[in-house]
Amino acid sequence: MSHPRRLLILAEGRSGDPHFGKTARGVMRYRPEEIVAVLDSASDAATVEGFPRDGTVAEALPHRPTTALVGVATQGGRFPPAWRELLKACVAAGLDLESGLHEFVSNDAELVTLAAQHGVELRDLRRPPAGLDVPSGANLQHGATTILTVGSDCAIGKMTVALELDLELRRRGIRSEFVPTGQTGIAIAGWGIAVDAVVADFIAGAAERLVVEGVERGGEVLLVEGQGSLLHPAYSGVTLGLMHGSAPHAYVLCHQGGATVVDGDARYPIPPLAELVRLHESISLLPRPAKVVCMAVNTRELDDDAARRAVAEAEKATGLPSDDPVRFGAARLVDALEPVLHR
Repeated sequence: MSHPRRLLILAEGRSGDPHFGKTARGVMRYRPEEIVAVLDSASDAATVEGFPRDGTVAEALPHRPTTALVGVATQGGRFPPAWRELLKACVAAGLDLESGLHEFVSNDAELVTLAAQHGVELRDLRRPPAGLDVPSGANLQHGATTILTVGSDCAIGKMTVALELDLELRRRGIRSEFVPTGQTGIAIAGWGIAVDAVVADFIAGAAERLVVEGVERGGEVLLVEGQGSLLHPAYSGVTLGLMHGSAPHAYVLCHQGGATVVDGDARYPIPPLAELVRLHESISLLPRPAKVVCMAVNTRELDDDAARRAVAEAEKATGLPSDDPVRFGAARLVDALEPVLHR
């Protein structure tokens, strides 16, 4: 894009929701300079995270947005009728439209016709690029250091950890590149592939393409956003594809402080963390054996004392440097990565 985006975040009914509003909140945290307003007619707040809140597209137009970004996850990844009216209002107002849902806006005949009439673009962040294939071996031949975030469960902050590590590395003058693998990461970084929308055979190839592009973008250290979890009964496949396709030199293992089961389901207990470390190390790509070098503990649901205990417990259980990079800063985890960076 030739001009910076001026984003209207569509967060209808979800502007305060950290799970279903994950895309909105991620962009608010990591691309605040691009946001001009948040749309949520269900809220009566004047602002959301410091950004003006409007109830309609018409109310938001004085902020001069150029792009409307779908900032929420809807049921089944599809647009309910009220949302379709909202999307049409955005397009009719001359706004480009970006969406990371499974239902592609660029496949919608009505929206495509409307977009052509108003000269705007429809961008589906989850649409895989053409020409994906299996890995070629380029993931083992580039000169960068690749770090992959993995986790004991889904939706516990693997993207956030990668972004926080990237920011800390950049603060230290290291040429780091965040590598997005999901729709929220793509909305933040402006590039990437949503690997959960890729044909299963080509997930590893998509991950390889991403790390190669990360190097082409100037990255000497690549922070690859993890997806799913090897422990998750539904989403383990995408995790393994990312592990083998990105061929990391090291892992950062993410864990929700206090969690004992996967996705709240007692049928899937989380094993001891030391065992989880060994699982990831043993399943690495054969030519690129990788170690878990540190633990990122998500303590968002704990008070400060409980948070520090959770971090200490993870460190004791694994013998690895552990911290919550959002709450306490990423410096300690980046310190733990130093030996890998200077391999």
